[in-house]
Amino acid sequence: MSCGLEMASWHCLLGIDHDQAAIETFQYNHPQAQSIAGDIREISNQQIQALIDYQKVDLICGGPPCQGFSTIGQNDCQDERNFLFIEFLRIVEALVPDYIIVENVTGLLSKRNENVLKKIITSFTDLGYTIDVKVLSAHHYGVPEKRRRTIFLGNRFGVRNLYPDKIFKDSEQDHQDLPLPRTVGWAFENLLAVNGKKLNHDIDRSQIANDLEKERISYIPEGKSVRYEKDQLAYLPERLWFNVDWQNIHEERFREAKLNRLNRQDCANTINTSRTTYYHPIENRYLTAREAAAIQSFPANYFFCGTLTQQWRQIGNAVPPLLAKALGESILALDSRKNNMEETTSIEDIQSIRAKAFSYKESMFNKHRQLTLF
Repeated sequence: MSCGLEMASWHCLLGIDHDQAAIETFQYNHPQAQSIAGDIREISNQQIQALIDYQKVDLICGGPPCQGFSTIGQNDCQDERNFLFIEFLRIVEALVPDYIIVENVTGLLSKRNENVLKKIITSFTDLGYTIDVKVLSAHHYGVPEKRRRTIFLGNRFGVRNLYPDKIFKDSEQDHQDLPLPRTVGWAFENLLAVNGKKLNHDIDRSQIANDLEKERISYIPEGKSVRYEKDQLAYLPERLWFNVDWQNIHEERFREAKLNRLNRQDCANTINTSRTTYYHPIENRYLTAREAAAIQSFPANYFFCGTLTQQWRQIGNAVPPLLAKALGESILALDSRKNNMEETTSIEDIQSIRAKAFSYKESMFNKHRQLTLF
């Protein structure tokens, strides 16, 4: 998020994270900023204000831990990590920024998490912020990855928040006058090397240790995977078939596709924290951390600290920088127009928010905005 906001000309003052490796990465890439590694519940408002020399803060952004909201795993609405937004709220109340961004997974908008969603909205509203919620997909903003995230925007000026318009369309079937989405191939051609060097690009550690797995992937064409029996029949010789009874497994398919080889001519699906989820488009190996970071739209000079596992955790958990850049630009656009915008005092009901959150058709930004690409 900080990387993308700085692309949009914001100046980063401070970063806070409980993950030591993530803070080391933040400090390396934002040397002008202050940082705190630790549990946000143990970090005082006074400590934060002193570190930033009591400067005016225009924007506070964050991504409260989302494991409890996620549609993957337990989806436990009682997970205590769900309520760390209260700490975010505390810091907002103390520093009184003009704008806020909260990022989370789409599962937050599920019926099961309705009480948490209501609490977030009413809490910020009580502090004087106008809050809007929308689900954005990263591939609409130049990221070669179909990654969807829930984005809360808030402002203290009583006007509707502006979300960025799509600048890339979905596919050839989408008749909007916009470019096609960027691809894995584009990422590899443009975001792997800087000054001839590739950072966090350890080919040796991307190799597949399991001989059976390595032989299986050698048969998988670019852009293909095995999820159904028909895939196994199409790509694998009988001696390499999976030992499953396809008729008796749930929905007669694997829960997640196996041997998922990326396609250079298409976007990737969501890059997660596991380095064994995806395979290189044409080489019989996993992705390197740099390749995954490129798909997330990190610039080639962005360096990740820590072990390989820690690097992947940071990359998989990150907001794609080009999505954050688009958000940063839309907030700056609002800031320049806020005095001429109609005030709003209405708070939509949760059902209306949920119905509109996934709609990508409604333009909330300037549809004639000049197209600027990273």
